[in-house]
Amino acid sequence: MELPLLYNGAAKLKTAERHKRATDALTAVGLGDRYHHYPNQLSGGQQQRVAIARALVTQPTILLADEPTGNLDTRTSIEVMDIFQRLNVERGITVLLITHETDIAEYGTRLVRFRDGRIQADQPVLKRRDAAKELAALPPPEEEPVTAPAASASPVEHGGVA
Repeated sequence: MELPLLYNGAAKLKTAERHKRATDALTAVGLGDRYHHYPNQLSGGQQQRVAIARALVTQPTILLADEPTGNLDTRTSIEVMDIFQRLNVERGITVLLITHETDIAEYGTRLVRFRDGRIQADQPVLKRRDAAKELAALPPPEEEPVTAPAASASPVEHGGVA
């Protein structure tokens, strides 16, 4: 989670600040309790949220999301769209979402359609979907088993979330 801060020149940040940004980003995507888990201990949807959190640690003004729901089930797709909508409203982050899924595009505020590399249409989304309301209307998700990482190894040393 902290690695993007080293790549973008934020290596000057103290370790405590990098750690705080990483935990804040994981909390923002609903994974604050999974900080010390390995990738193989996370579901596909959780791994997708880690990818979003990894982008958030650099405190961007724009997020580029290419098919972020392509391999996710319906509920998890709506959860990811809820994260994007909250980031836009609460943090002012612009989310540029690339998708082939018309229903996913309806979570945005503007729809730009391309065909053969040319803009075919550029218009506001007329009936925007609200992910938070849709999630509230769904039955509760099934509980996922919680597994703890091995005590003898650091997740960082073995490709963990941290």
